[in-house]
Amino acid sequence: MSDHLSKQFDLELENIRTRILQMGGLVERQVLAAVDAFSTGNLEEMQQVIDNDSEVDAYEVGIDEDCTLLIARRQPTARDLRLIMAISRIVTDLERVGDKASKIANMSRKLHLAGGQRIPRLSDVYHSGRLATDMLQGALDSLARLDVDAARHVIGSDKAIDAAFNAILRQLITYMMEDPRTISEALDIIWIAKAIERVGDHAANIAENVVYVVSGTDIRHSAAVRKKADQA
Repeated sequence: MSDHLSKQFDLELENIRTRILQMGGLVERQVLAAVDAFSTGNLEEMQQVIDNDSEVDAYEVGIDEDCTLLIARRQPTARDLRLIMAISRIVTDLERVGDKASKIANMSRKLHLAGGQRIPRLSDVYHSGRLATDMLQGALDSLARLDVDAARHVIGSDKAIDAAFNAILRQLITYMMEDPRTISEALDIIWIAKAIERVGDHAANIAENVVYVVSGTDIRHSAAVRKKADQA
């Protein structure tokens, strides 16, 4: 590849990296806003999250198209190709996180409009949401710096999200056992908590892709790696 083509390739690749980080920032804000709206009952904030989901989708389509064109035009090799492949997977995870944020906002809206609230808006749900967005931010930071140690730290953090979900589940089961009238509302809140837990899973997926970019090793679904990260 000539110097001119090499520089052009680097510019195009850097543009894609910049846009996926922008997409990640938007998705992170979406999750935070959705969880905040659940806690406060802010209908305007809920609607804003729902409306912004189309912007997340547009990012996904645009970045995917750019990755396909870059591979076709430049025929990258080795680490650059791994980066493009990883970005393609990461953008899918980010889009799914955006979907979770939108669905949390939709479910929160349903709960708020139903009225007759019997279960307090558990602070653990908000705490879980902050843990998930911290993981997402950490994963995106590791991508920006291609930092394997930071990525492994994010993977290990997934355990805290799982523990938070289980704590919420125990609280809600107690409400349902003590008052069957809370069952419908509790099930909706469990769905919201599960969506937050899935955000953490997607953040871990992003971090795993960072490890793949840097090392060339695909550690997805590797229990041994997850266990090692948990112990770090």
